[in-house]
Amino acid sequence: MVPDEVPAIVPRSARFTEARWVAKYRWAALGGDLIAALVGVSLALVARFGAQINEGYFVLGAVLPVAWLACVALERGYETRYFGTGPEEFRSILRAAVALTALIAVTSYATKSNVARGFVVLAVPMTCLAALLVRWLLHRSLAGRRFVGRCMRRVLIVGRNQQVTTLRKHLEERPADGYTVVATCLPRGDVRAEPEAGSAKLGRTEEDILAAVDMYSVDVVAVAADPELAGQSLRRLSWALEQRGIDLVVSPGIVEVAGPRISIRPVAGLSLLHLERPSVSGGPHLLKNIFDRVVGFFMLLLAAPILLVAAALVKFTSRGPVLFRQTRVGRAGDEFSMLKFRSMVVDAEERKADLHEQSDGNDVLFKLRDDPRVTRVGRYLRRFSVDELPQLVNVLRGEMSLVGPRPPLPTEVATYAIDDARRMLVKPGLTGLWQVSGRSDLTWEESVRLDLRYVDNWSIALDLLILWKTARAVFGRDGAY
Repeated sequence: MVPDEVPAIVPRSARFTEARWVAKYRWAALGGDLIAALVGVSLALVARFGAQINEGYFVLGAVLPVAWLACVALERGYETRYFGTGPEEFRSILRAAVALTALIAVTSYATKSNVARGFVVLAVPMTCLAALLVRWLLHRSLAGRRFVGRCMRRVLIVGRNQQVTTLRKHLEERPADGYTVVATCLPRGDVRAEPEAGSAKLGRTEEDILAAVDMYSVDVVAVAADPELAGQSLRRLSWALEQRGIDLVVSPGIVEVAGPRISIRPVAGLSLLHLERPSVSGGPHLLKNIFDRVVGFFMLLLAAPILLVAAALVKFTSRGPVLFRQTRVGRAGDEFSMLKFRSMVVDAEERKADLHEQSDGNDVLFKLRDDPRVTRVGRYLRRFSVDELPQLVNVLRGEMSLVGPRPPLPTEVATYAIDDARRMLVKPGLTGLWQVSGRSDLTWEESVRLDLRYVDNWSIALDLLILWKTARAVFGRDGAY
């Protein structure tokens, strides 16, 4: 299936052809940004000047939307590769707002114009917020289409079997990112025992790759950490793909590491990939502690009425203590007493052995969807995660964090492998990545993988995102038992 010759120069008609959805998205983004600028400028004019708007500001109000579109374009806000990516697309809007502010300042100084600062302070932020809202709506719309297999970028993965399989798995786990694998190029003889549906496997020479690109109408070629396809070979491939308007991406083989920790720096004439250390100590750790204590305090105040009602219900509907205390392992292996509202009968631990074979949990954690040990009130407390609220006291004590890995039992820690123990580099949390990614329904390996991803990529922004997703998960049915 490989042609005898692959032309060095591709006909112009074969270059840079865009999918129909790309053009629609670009026009929607352009139109949305223009409307955002018109709305932002109009509101700023009315708010700053009321009905007394002089002619000069009408001219400025007409020029600013055009300048806004130019700034967004300069900040790559209309590049195909960023469409639907989310963070990078939003960052282009924020950078455009900074660029527009600088442009107004420089132009005002150069032309000796006296532009009202109040107008600029209102116009630029309102335009930026409106544009961010437009992009968020476009992003959500595109993500919905991608979940049903539409508006996807067709990917050809090149590399060895194991690396190709890993990269393919990650791409298929995130359909909202918009990549669908249509073919793979492996070294001849290096094939899977069981071919996967929808994926052809070809050779891995440059001719094979280019033939596959043309055969499967590929949009992106992804090289999966292949040491044999590097240097001059990779450079020549990039030239050939450039002629066809095809994107080339290279996976460094580093998985579960977020973009902010990865940077490319020139060293000795080479572009080297630097992997920054995770923020688990020092200033970032102090910032997380302050965030936990402040937010945890206000959450405890807001939850106080719920805590009182829940405590009364537990006390008067079943015998036993209101609070359930259990020894858990925290940061650096320190043990502490974790608090929860008691949601089970008093002899729950004694009855656990008889129910172990019915567990719906994973290989390490015991979970039972219809656990007979759970009290009637306890079932509702668990349904809305109210039984976890006393752990806010653990947060204020500094034993737990609002967000982090699940607090393990000492018996679990005793079975940890070296990789698993990295979870104890940070404090355990009330919620975490694994709770909002399936909660009780994940396997043990998936739970550990998500906890390690959190440890390696922690940030305040990630904590806020997880807290938001937790609120949504609490009011959903999945995994809440």
